[in-house]
Amino acid sequence: MLVVGCIHGNECEGMVVVNALLRTHPREDLWLLPDLNPDGYDVRRRLNANGVDLNRTFPNGRQPETRVAVAVIKRLHPDVTIWFHQAENRVRAWGGSEAVARRYARLSGMRYASVKWPSGAATRWQNTALHEKSFVVELPAEALDPWQIEAQVRAVLGVATAG
Repeated sequence: MLVVGCIHGNECEGMVVVNALLRTHPREDLWLLPDLNPDGYDVRRRLNANGVDLNRTFPNGRQPETRVAVAVIKRLHPDVTIWFHQAENRVRAWGGSEAVARRYARLSGMRYASVKWPSGAATRWQNTALHEKSFVVELPAEALDPWQIEAQVRAVLGVATAG
């Protein structure tokens, strides 16, 4: 399983979840990528330093962050990838990833929605071209409290255990 904490620099509360997993549950079957957009995160901006929305550039984007993510995903070929975003406060997926996303929603206590992937999204590429399960966890807008962090950690681990 691959878990990405931040792809949009102003939607990075998922980094808190990934860092909690790194500290408390290091496991060989979890690949944890806290921040895919460090320049955007530094200035709290959705786009990278080149002004590009990284989650609209898969798989053939020229941005270095996209190339790194594509290489990692192709090398790992994860059974499941979780992409943290904000601030819809729901889990969303489409197609072959709906069952695992619904499970994550139940385990985390979040709402679920079936939403088609936008063009160029990492989830669209993983689901259609690579036939991998990949979905989005849209965290709430505000900072997560300790209980919410633990709920997200439990949901990640619960999905990882289920395979």
